[in-house]
Amino acid sequence: MGHLSARNLITTRERLRDQVAHALRAALISGELRPGQVYSAPVLADDFGISATPVREAMLDLAREGLVEPVRNKGFRVTEVNERDLDQYTEIRTLIEVPMVGRVTKTATREDLEALRPVAEEIVRAAQQHDLIGYLEADRQFHLTLLALSGNERLVETVSDLRKRSRLYGLTALDERGELIPSAEEHLELLDLMLAGDAKGAEKCMARHLGHVRSLWAKGGGNAEPAAQRPKRALGTAR
Repeated sequence: MGHLSARNLITTRERLRDQVAHALRAALISGELRPGQVYSAPVLADDFGISATPVREAMLDLAREGLVEPVRNKGFRVTEVNERDLDQYTEIRTLIEVPMVGRVTKTATREDLEALRPVAEEIVRAAQQHDLIGYLEADRQFHLTLLALSGNERLVETVSDLRKRSRLYGLTALDERGELIPSAEEHLELLDLMLAGDAKGAEKCMARHLGHVRSLWAKGGGNAEPAAQRPKRALGTAR
């Protein structure tokens, strides 16, 4: 009985760690946690109203994803992604995803492709409703599920890692300008081309989509937000 109780306790702690990690990713996307800033796990824990342990564990998870890096005796620094990094991430994704979407167009069943339509529609709906977390989650699900139809698990892991490392900097500013909606609608266009069996058209659409995403990064200008929307104190900044 004691063993079972201990196992349940571990499960609960892991869930809390996952919840904190999700909240921290959301703060990264919104710009509340800013590139180059160092954040203290105890201070973050105080903001969340929990102990420091699950926060530290969550930050270590983010460090393994390349989103933050440990700073001895201080906490964790949010990693900065420069233009060269973004260009290289986009180039790798293009080399992988463009030919793969053509292959999947030829091999996937209509049922498998149609199953992606609700996800593509959710991407558009989230963009229209300014739901940035929902937008990124649906976008991630669409791309990785589509790649999974190739049957290559390592390929899916590689693209998932690239997505985590690149993130969509400046997403808040892009949302305010209404520039996420056209990018969101490209998922439906891609899906329609694949369902029509147009492998070449699907490849061109994917290449254009990834190029569009890269141009949005460039126009986003980092995680900067309008001054009126910036928090008075960034979440958990080391002090």
